[in-house]
Amino acid sequence: MAFVPLGIFLGGAVTAIPVVTGVAEGVSHQKKQNEEAANETRMIKFNILISCDSKDELADEVDKGIVVLRHNKVWIVPREDRDGKPFPKPPVPNIEPPLHAFAGFYIQYPDDERCPPERGLVSTISDDPPMLNWIYVDSNTYELRYGNRTASIQHIVGEWDWTEDESCVILEGWEGFTAIDESSAMSEEEWEQTEWGKEGLRWALYFDRDDNGLKGRRNKRNMFEVVLNRRLQSTEDQLKQLEEAEKKMQVKSRGGLKSQFTAPAAERKRGWR
Repeated sequence: MAFVPLGIFLGGAVTAIPVVTGVAEGVSHQKKQNEEAANETRMIKFNILISCDSKDELADEVDKGIVVLRHNKVWIVPREDRDGKPFPKPPVPNIEPPLHAFAGFYIQYPDDERCPPERGLVSTISDDPPMLNWIYVDSNTYELRYGNRTASIQHIVGEWDWTEDESCVILEGWEGFTAIDESSAMSEEEWEQTEWGKEGLRWALYFDRDDNGLKGRRNKRNMFEVVLNRRLQSTEDQLKQLEEAEKKMQVKSRGGLKSQFTAPAAERKRGWR
């Protein structure tokens, strides 16, 4: 048997371990990518409905609400059901443009610097024109916001997922979401002068990433823990939305624009890269 000097053996082992580990991680990541690609249920659109267990009377403004996107922030507003489907109930009448309810799905976030890549969350932010944006958590304030890739890439973009029973949204492995009363940090007059206050928007979504009650970020504002419940949209609803969007865009382009009836492919073309 040939004699192998201990120094050479150790040197080889030290260099080999990272290589083997890297290969294993690469195989694991490729397996995960294959599973994600095959799991079409992650790309089914859903709305987000809110539940809050607090007995505080003020929590009634949050419980049974619906998530909407406005002014680059993610808000909770009351909801109303029409024909068994949830819709935002505007706090102030005749808001223009109308409040847009979250309607999104999971998909890998496009960033080669993130290894392994993270599962992102996107939502429509407009029906006319149809546009998608990334949902992310501001790395400084921990508030949920939305924007394109440029706006989101420096912040917390994942890993988004669902609970074991697929009923609720989670981020970084747990349900750490809170609703914060943005108006409680200022006088009523000051609040009414803000763009949010003028539209009656009050409760914004935050992520208690450090699990400490947003210490240092809450600033004495009212806060409640909330659960983000997934309410799946039917295939019929999604096709109807795409058909309506296609008709509007065809009118605007004088019949010269064609779109696809696959939601992710059609919507990825605009607004979220």
